[in-house]
Amino acid sequence: MKKIFSKIKPYLRWAILGLTLFFLAKVLKDRWREVALIRINSTGWTMLAIALFVTLMAHIWSGWVWTWILRILKQPVGEFWALQVYLKTNIAKYLPGNVGHFYGRISAIKSAGGSLGVASISVLLEPLLMAAAALIIALISSGLGWIVTTSDSQTWWLQILCLIGVLVGVHPIFLNPVIQRLNKSKVNSKTQENNNNKNSVQLEGYPLLPLLGEMGFLILRGIGFLFAMAALISINLSQIPPLLSAFSFSWLMGLVIPGAPGGLGVFEATVVALLANQFPPELILPGVALFRLMSILAEVIAAGLAVLSEKL
Repeated sequence: MKKIFSKIKPYLRWAILGLTLFFLAKVLKDRWREVALIRINSTGWTMLAIALFVTLMAHIWSGWVWTWILRILKQPVGEFWALQVYLKTNIAKYLPGNVGHFYGRISAIKSAGGSLGVASISVLLEPLLMAAAALIIALISSGLGWIVTTSDSQTWWLQILCLIGVLVGVHPIFLNPVIQRLNKSKVNSKTQENNNNKNSVQLEGYPLLPLLGEMGFLILRGIGFLFAMAALISINLSQIPPLLSAFSFSWLMGLVIPGAPGGLGVFEATVVALLANQFPPELILPGVALFRLMSILAEVIAAGLAVLSEKL
């Protein structure tokens, strides 16, 4: 079995890349059809250009936050290299199953000499911190009345319990034993010294900085969403908090609901439901389609920049 795998391994990377590009092209084609019927004036195009730039910066910032997680976990990789890996693998989330980007990052860290167990923790910790950041923003927004959902008080308390569970779960007291167990079960015992070095990896403090970084990522994505919507809708200052809040809550739903690559469909449906009472539905749908297209284009550009920086 190992011999067969070793023979097909050189071609596996290209097969995954081909599948990623195929599904990404399909998503782009579907979203482009939705956008092609929208009429946008010159001001709208300027807004879309700003939305694209801000969203691109958000993805780069998210990759940089991931390098903080790797540094905290003492992985032997450079920050710029890790940023390139993050941006290149980000588009793989559009593969069916929504785990292609995680597999790519774990494989890259393992190939660079990192621990398989800790690499797995790093890709698990990132979405957990993202979810916690989105929950914090959503709960604050709901408490201030910026977003109104049909959820009852039991659901609200469930969200609080989920947030507490995530914030407690990433504490070193609970996470370090998981890291040690993964290392003991995954490392290959070449030398006792290497094993001791790998098993010594642990969190020395609460990952507060990455959590704040993920909140910054969501704020940047929300600003990109605002500019995409502004291409079609006139937005005043009082409408900005509800729009940012609706984005954060919808993005959270796209993240936590399984089976939706990149949150496709779930994010859009949630945004429409939350904003239907504030904006005309015939403008919300095209605005959300524009934002999704800008987001995908930003991810493709970011991956292209990462590949180009490697060549240079």
